[in-house]
Amino acid sequence: MAVAARARRGGHLKHYLMLAPFFTLFTAFHIVPIVYGLGMSLTRWDGVSAPVFIGLRNYQNIFSSTGFARSYSNLLTYVTIEVPLTILTAFLVSLVIERFHGTAANVLRSAYFLPTVIPLFLAAAVWRWMLTPDYGIVNLVVGLLFSRSISWLADPAYMIPALIMVSMWRSTGFNMIILLAGLKAIPPVYYEAAKVDGASTLQQIRYITIPELEPVLFLVFVNGFISALQVFDLPWLMSDSSFNGYGGPLQGMMFPVMEVMGRGFGALRFGEAAAYAFILFAFILAVTLVQFVVRRRWTD
Repeated sequence: MAVAARARRGGHLKHYLMLAPFFTLFTAFHIVPIVYGLGMSLTRWDGVSAPVFIGLRNYQNIFSSTGFARSYSNLLTYVTIEVPLTILTAFLVSLVIERFHGTAANVLRSAYFLPTVIPLFLAAAVWRWMLTPDYGIVNLVVGLLFSRSISWLADPAYMIPALIMVSMWRSTGFNMIILLAGLKAIPPVYYEAAKVDGASTLQQIRYITIPELEPVLFLVFVNGFISALQVFDLPWLMSDSSFNGYGGPLQGMMFPVMEVMGRGFGALRFGEAAAYAFILFAFILAVTLVQFVVRRRWTD
């Protein structure tokens, strides 16, 4: 039996060797940097001199700073509004497009997906122009409807709504494609049986589409929350930020990843930047685990 066990282990050796390159690269480029960053978060380091171990002082400084409260307040406001609105919009758009076929369906899919593939810096530049108070097209529409002009990128009260508007425009197409693929996988016979029983369109969506699409919706929600919690590039570009000044007026568009960049490359406090990154990592992990727990209880 011992000989047979050794033979079986030897027979699996080639499989482990085939997996070895992946795990080697994963360890080198993921596990090692995480461990190194955790160690760095316990030090005071300016990137030039030798790191000095200070324990949990970086975490204490971060939690007591006003920037931490401001960035997470902006983040929670942004995430709780942007993610549900984007996914709801993508879901409705996918329901509409799913009813088209042939060239019309291809054109609509391409039109909605186009914002996703536009270079981000170009999209931000265009939207900065569209949101200008004097001649931006958004304010022209607002002026016609409400006879007023809004400083979207200068007034902290409107900076997060402006970011949500642009983010929805950019993200809806990507989520729409995923949801549309899920809709195509639902057997048409379910809808045919529902029509025979006299179910309305809303009843078909409620009792057939949403339950059958639940795994795809969950994937879209998890991916949406993880992406939104790491938001950086769009607000950085829209607020015309730099390492020494970011977030726009009164830090109305400041987010945690921007704080990481600013503390690290702006203030040269790389230990604090690493600690901030691990706080954000723990927050994202907690939100993701809560989603999995809620889904498990819901499906049970």
